[in-house]
Amino acid sequence: MPVNPDLERPQRFAYLLIPEFSLMAFTASVEPLRQANRLSGRQLYEWRLFTADGGIVTSGSGIGIMPHAPVGGEEWFDAIIVCAGNHPQRYLDRRAIGWLWRMARRGATVGGLSTGSFLMAKAGLLDGYRCTVHWENLPGFLEAFPALEVTTRLFEVDRDRFTCAGGTASLDLTLALIAERFGRELSAAVSEQFVHTYVRQAKDPQRMDLRQRVGVSHPKLLAAIQAIEVTLSEPLSRADLARRVGLSTRQLERLFRVYLGCTPTRYYLEQRLKHARQLLAQTSLSVTEIALASGFASSSHFTRSYRSLYGYPPRAERLPPAPVSG
Repeated sequence: MPVNPDLERPQRFAYLLIPEFSLMAFTASVEPLRQANRLSGRQLYEWRLFTADGGIVTSGSGIGIMPHAPVGGEEWFDAIIVCAGNHPQRYLDRRAIGWLWRMARRGATVGGLSTGSFLMAKAGLLDGYRCTVHWENLPGFLEAFPALEVTTRLFEVDRDRFTCAGGTASLDLTLALIAERFGRELSAAVSEQFVHTYVRQAKDPQRMDLRQRVGVSHPKLLAAIQAIEVTLSEPLSRADLARRVGLSTRQLERLFRVYLGCTPTRYYLEQRLKHARQLLAQTSLSVTEIALASGFASSSHFTRSYRSLYGYPPRAERLPPAPVSG
């Protein structure tokens, strides 16, 4: 049987590191490649690191990485992987976006880790593709790119594009890529090297089970919390919330006080304000638009509530616009 020549040469990955990139997402992607090389006894993968200007880039945790080169060269790679992290919506470097676009036109696969989906979308590289992004950045991503097909899955591989939620999801994605190319036996061996005993699939959820997340197991209370989470923009009255989960308002109040130490009204308000905080950080929506999207009838009520919880007004969350480079 003839040997596939593509499997005889190393697969070459280029990592484009964006300022404030997620160090965990990056290492969880590149370290499995190193282990695949070591365990196979072959050079299955090669990788090089790039930044827009070729200078040191600092991760979100403050650790700097020296790249191999700036973007813009004609060196060929099988895959270009964008690794981002904090505030990806502020990043706009035409050199990086232009390089991604040119490499994709030449046939390279393009992938995004954590919030790398933002840069891919800005470059028009997700049009017509399924994609995902970290759950915390989902509201801002949907607002910025409403025409894209966005899922809440752990990772997405759609033809010559792949995206993932970042964090440890980068490990699961890379294990899936190794399994697709070299088989599940090698992928499993790599996973065991990282004491990663359960390899998650693309369809697995990003967030932990609600029961674990809030630390309660009462089914009626969990149903009420779930109802709150899906109605932040159009909050239910206390009576409607109780009715939806089959409780009286008195029973609902008691459950929230016993298990969460607050009233349903207070819990609802805090969840709406957390949602608003994400929109303030991730989108260009006005304060009034965010107030409405978070279930407030007026921006003045929203501002008072926000200041009461966080100690400062909503506008203080806004970052200055990032400079345009390139």
